[in-house]
Amino acid sequence: MSNLKVLAIDDSRTMRNLVRATLEGAGFDVETAEDGEVGVASVSDADPDVIITDINMPNLDGFGVITAVRQMPQYRSVPILVLTTESDHSLKVRARDSGATGWIVKPFEDSKLIAAIRRVARI
Repeated sequence: MSNLKVLAIDDSRTMRNLVRATLEGAGFDVETAEDGEVGVASVSDADPDVIITDINMPNLDGFGVITAVRQMPQYRSVPILVLTTESDHSLKVRARDSGATGWIVKPFEDSKLIAAIRRVARI
């Protein structure tokens, strides 16, 4: 079986690097994008098994990412995890209603992020 492919979208270079290091250490293949527009544009090339997105980003926020990915027939069922500093319940509801699979608050624990990805990817 090939490695699980993850697309991580976050405007923070530090966070992208942290997510990449954590997930590559767990054996996942990781592509990153620096904002929502770039992330949505790179979905087809990355062909991810799981997408991780921040909410607060320039150009296209996480809600826009979720909506755009859900409109792509071939990625409609790809799990999308929101990784954000936000913890407001109304934002979680909005993300879920947009099509997000799960919500993880930063700063994240490596083991919990890895477990969440494995759970939503069913591996």
